[in-house]
Amino acid sequence: MGLKRFGVSLEDELLAALDQYVQANGFPNRSQAIRFLIEKNVAEQKWQCNHIVAGTIILMYDQVKREITSKVSLIEQEYQDVVLSSSQYFINKNFCLHIATVMGEAHRLTELSDRLTTIKGIKHGKLVMSRAD
Repeated sequence: MGLKRFGVSLEDELLAALDQYVQANGFPNRSQAIRFLIEKNVAEQKWQCNHIVAGTIILMYDQVKREITSKVSLIEQEYQDVVLSSSQYFINKNFCLHIATVMGEAHRLTELSDRLTTIKGIKHGKLVMSRAD
């Protein structure tokens, strides 16, 4: 696959924002950042088309709050059709890292992720998907 060069015109503020994005994310140049953003946008559009995707849902929460673990388990049971596996790792005496491996229609995984990441007490939650069909 060959590379094609083309020119892009941007307002000063948008160019400054792009340069800041390049620096903050460690891209070697603007082209790499633009390529990444386009690929990310294309993948997200595919997710909305309900293609089959695979990925992980990562949650970080305070393990002392036992009700969080129960809620996570109950929600994952409702989504047995897309949850392939689920693991917990105890980072320290307070924090638990929960990783769910998932595969199914993109909208279903997004729905599951939204339900999990909005549980009260979740410190961080993220869904990462890639097309699998």
